[in-house]
Amino acid sequence: MAAGLPRSLMLRASIRYLARHPWQLGLALLGVAIGVAVVVAVDLANQSASRAFSLSTDALTGQTTHQVVGGPQGIPETWYVELRRDHGIRPAAPVVEGFVRLPGDDQRSLRVLGVDVFAETGVRPALGAVSGLVDAGDLLARPGGAVMLAEDLWLLELEPGDRLTVRHGGRDQELRILAGLEPARELEAVGLQDVIIMDVSAAQELLGRAGRLDRVDLVLSDEQVATVEALLPSGARLAEADQRAAALEQMTDAFQLNLQAFSLLALVVGAFLIYNTMTFSVVQRRQLMGMLRATGTTRGELFRVILLEAAVIGLVGTMLGLALGITLATVLVDLVTRTINDLYFVLSVRELSVAPESLVRGMLLGVGMTVVAALAPAREATAIPPRAALSRSYLERRRLRWLPGLSLAGLVLAALGTLLLGATERGLLAPFAGLFALIIGAALLVPPLLWLVTRLLAPVLAALGGFLGRMTARGVAASLSRTGVAAAALMVAVSAVIGVGVMVDSFRATFADWLDATLHADIYISVPGGGAMEPDQRQRLEAVEGIELVTRSRFVRVGADDHEARLRVFEIPPPAEDGFSFRAGDPESAWAAYREDGAVFITEPYAWHRELDVGDRVLLDTGEGPREFPVAAVLYDYGTSEGAVIMARATYDRYWDDPAIDSIGVFAAPGVATDTLRERLQQAAADGQHLDFRSSRELRELSLEIFDQTFTITQVLRILAILVAVTGVLSALLALALERAREYAVLRASGMTPRELGVLVTGQNVLVGLLSGLFAIPLGVGLAAALILVINQRSFGWSMDLTVDPWILAQAVAFAMVAAVVAGLYPAWRMARTSPGRALREE
Repeated sequence: MAAGLPRSLMLRASIRYLARHPWQLGLALLGVAIGVAVVVAVDLANQSASRAFSLSTDALTGQTTHQVVGGPQGIPETWYVELRRDHGIRPAAPVVEGFVRLPGDDQRSLRVLGVDVFAETGVRPALGAVSGLVDAGDLLARPGGAVMLAEDLWLLELEPGDRLTVRHGGRDQELRILAGLEPARELEAVGLQDVIIMDVSAAQELLGRAGRLDRVDLVLSDEQVATVEALLPSGARLAEADQRAAALEQMTDAFQLNLQAFSLLALVVGAFLIYNTMTFSVVQRRQLMGMLRATGTTRGELFRVILLEAAVIGLVGTMLGLALGITLATVLVDLVTRTINDLYFVLSVRELSVAPESLVRGMLLGVGMTVVAALAPAREATAIPPRAALSRSYLERRRLRWLPGLSLAGLVLAALGTLLLGATERGLLAPFAGLFALIIGAALLVPPLLWLVTRLLAPVLAALGGFLGRMTARGVAASLSRTGVAAAALMVAVSAVIGVGVMVDSFRATFADWLDATLHADIYISVPGGGAMEPDQRQRLEAVEGIELVTRSRFVRVGADDHEARLRVFEIPPPAEDGFSFRAGDPESAWAAYREDGAVFITEPYAWHRELDVGDRVLLDTGEGPREFPVAAVLYDYGTSEGAVIMARATYDRYWDDPAIDSIGVFAAPGVATDTLRERLQQAAADGQHLDFRSSRELRELSLEIFDQTFTITQVLRILAILVAVTGVLSALLALALERAREYAVLRASGMTPRELGVLVTGQNVLVGLLSGLFAIPLGVGLAAALILVINQRSFGWSMDLTVDPWILAQAVAFAMVAAVVAGLYPAWRMARTSPGRALREE
């Protein structure tokens, strides 16, 4: 009974304390909620994108075990007929696949899937069911007959029998909607979103692939694999369906891992807030705890009650964070999808998928982080002797004794983090661990640095501001248990602002420089949405008066050893060869090998992902079978993180029967204005396919606009981390003001005016903000260097120049000061308006 009384008293005191300090409780809950919300939102957005990709892949693959994939030439339709008829390979389903856009909506792509519905039963049963949904004669005989999901038709405001105009290859074509699919299974209901199902022959006509197939999907036994491999047509390869899908999904792994790591930063900042809140609760009740200890309460009982209090705060904050995270995820999933579409492949994610495992992870992280952050305050409360607990100065003296240990721990962690960043040549686990070790190490160094700098500044501030200046500096140092945590949390958030800002700014500057070095033609002409230019129209364009030079480009995907590679084919006259930036290889000898010996260039990301260098060889599946091509140079390229192989047009024509041209670059003759030449070109193309005519300046601006859109999600996460930090600073400053109420009351009673007290409190806040911002500069630049030189290079294969804009640093320091001042407005106002007598009585 005696043991239960103190425990019951502590529980009642804990509840009473939380009820009497709603601002502190609210800020603590808010910090936990935002930290958990960011982690959960990113996890749900990533999960939704991955799930949509998996469902789409499964729906479009069905029971397929292997795929015969054609190169730029495709697969002859006759080969598929012979495979089924003469060799009895079944189930086998032909596929013609491509993308179309809706006129007036260039942001939305629809996948065209041309199939033989009578061959689909053993491969994709859901598509085989189309034959029972529509009249076979309509599907086979009607030009442009199409089937879509009923949900897609509703979104497009269409009904069966209506016509849908789509654009492909610069031409508008009409499709006739035959029916709306309503699949019973979620697999097809989600996986077939934004898919137009057509008969093979209709899709061939729409996509301009008469007599050719893109791939043949097969369900093969082990014995049949060798048979099909022996029958492969030139330029085709046999790939396992799962392996091909995994290769596509692997492209986004690094991107999603970067988002998850950045979201954890908000949780780390939230941990400072919890630590601050629990420490303050211990400090405010130190007399009660001292009396309870003196009357028989054991250390274990006290420790458990404090951890229970933290766990309750963590649980409630986490529940709020889960709800907020689901709401935030609906915004982030659009940003994630847009980035995947810009950088990797077309993906449709129409709804958020709330996975229970994501919520469980968020709950464990939120509650676990809160309890871990409360361990130190709880241990401190139990370690204080009963007599010392009644002393107001004991805690601060104890903190001062910790400074050497904190300094040593911070330096060790910072050094460990630096070592981990360069510990391995590949992989991201060690660099991310190093990054977080560096952040925690720097945070541990903040209290010692804050104490040292304020001691050094005291004489300077005294000379500038008299006794208020001296008290400002000494007040910050005297309350290190509060100001140190606040400054550390703010420093971490501001360093993230600097690190991400410098990284994005450096990447943007590098990307812009690359665009300036690459875009040398005056006008670039291409088909909207991709596709080949019609030969007659291209010839008319190239014959326009006022053209000096023309470059021609073709972009295809080909088999390359165990993967599919982007192949860029260029026909570049020698005067225009200065558009490539060489990372490795001698330009003069590389160009000679490229033009004369059939060598290829590879981009930096391709070289990184495939571990290739100058002198190595790239194996490509050509129209004449597999061929090896020597690598003459590695080029800087920021067009895709997947990387690409670059080949001369003459070499391409030697191995592939594919005369198509996707785009041309036009150089104006001397004395011919770009606008005049554009008008002439547009007049020459007036009666042909739709084409985009963009100057190098316009193409540069469009590329940078897409770049900025890609990094929108990074900016959103950065803002959320800042919000957590500001919440933490507000909590710390409010705690400091309430804790020092008696001290301020004595100053008021001694003659200090409310204005002078407001200046004192605000000055301390400004000093904390200023020093936090200054401390954040070296960490922020270090984070930027780690992100640019290690993490992004390993994630995407891009190398970038580190560009530190002083304006970014000045903005970050100013932000830290403003954040501290704004967070301290209420505490300063409250202390200035509180009467000395009341504060002394409450104390």
